[in-house]
This record gives sequence, structure tokens and C-alpha cells, in this order.
Amino acid sequence: MSVHVALQPGERPTARVAIVVDVIRATSSIAQALAAGYERVLCCREIEQALALRATLGDEAVVGGERDGTIVAGFDVGASPLTFAATPEAPTLILSTTNGTSAILAAAEHCSIVLLGALVNLTAVSEAAAGLGGDIAILCAGYKGAFAFDDVYCAGRIVERLDGRRSDAAIAAERLARAFPDPLEALNVRTYGTPGLERDIAFCARVDALATVPRLTRMLGVAAEIAA
Repeated sequence: MSVHVALQPGERPTARVAIVVDVIRATSSIAQALAAGYERVLCCREIEQALALRATLGDEAVVGGERDGTIVAGFDVGASPLTFAATPEAPTLILSTTNGTSAILAAAEHCSIVLLGALVNLTAVSEAAAGLGGDIAILCAGYKGAFAFDDVYCAGRIVERLDGRRSDAAIAAERLARAFPDPLEALNVRTYGTPGLERDIAFCARVDALATVPRLTRMLGVAAEIAA
């Protein structure tokens, strides 16, 4: 088994298993939503696609997400994992975010199995990936197409828990992770994002808070269906 980390979102590695990481906030929020009782999350790239799905599903869905950290006009909720810790308002969550949902859809195009990883489900997702067999690629969602420190840190924490032959990028991510024993300190290194994310960052820094492993179940048109 080989273990690779795609440090930037433009990379499209070939592996049987992909773990998509957008630790602040999409993959943390999706894990929390499924743990709280949402039956599925439908991930869309574009705002218009998400709103069209919401119109089709009616009261069976809520639509959430953000652009540049701010809730989108016309959406029911934003992308904060704190929002999804509450009792679900519908069976389906439709989600479209700046970076994470695009990364999930890109992974669906290239990998047979797609899991979603974060610090909140660190051990659960690492064990699930290892148990599937085959090569593993950890895909960092990044920030607007560029390197994101927080995602690479989380990827390094996953690499620590996997056996197998590491690529140079996986070794780099693992060493970065080991330089920050405190996950909250590591996530606060990030130099981008809107003010007011402090509570979300603290929420996303909780290691192994959840045992939920979100995974791609199928494509529904332009949307990737994610369930536990």
C-alpha cells in the first residue's frame, strides 16, 4: 500500500481510496451533520446547482454553505459545524462551499472510494481507509486553489496512522503535523479566512470527537451524495 498527500487541490492523484480533507470547515461539518442525524449530504460545486436541488426536494432538504466564509444569500444555513450539531431540520443537507465540495467532486472523478476526513473523525477515517486495502491518496481541499496549512496538517495526522510506503509529500505532511502537538495551535496558523471563525476552529480542532466516516455513495447528477 502506498500513501500520498496531494498538497494542493489542482493535483489529481490516482489511488483506489481517496480521503478528502477540508478541516475548516466542510469535512468537519459533513461529519458532524451525519453524526447528528442527517441521512445524507448532497455536495454541489455551484450555488445555482444547490438552490435548484433545494427547489426540487422541498421540505425534505435544507441548503447550506458559504463563499469566502459568509453564508450565501438564499441558503437556509451557513457551513459552520456548530450549526449541524443541532437536531436536523430535514433528512437531506445540500451543501456548497468555497473549497471543500469542489474537492469532493474532483475526488469522485478519479478515485473508486472517497472518504471524508477531519480531526474530529481522525482515528475512524484512518482505520476505515486502512481496512479497505489499496493505495490511499489524501486530498487537501486548499484555499482557492492554493496550499492550505490546516488541511496539510490534518493530512499529516492521518498519515501518522497509516502503514505503507509514503510519498515525499506524505512525509512532508507527517513532519509538519509532528511539529504541532496541539491541534488548535496548528489550525490557528492559518492566515486567511473571515473574522469570527474562532469558535468553528476550536470545534474543528477536537481530535476524535466523532466516530462517523462520511463516504461517497453515488453521484446524483451534478451532486455527490455523502452518507455514513
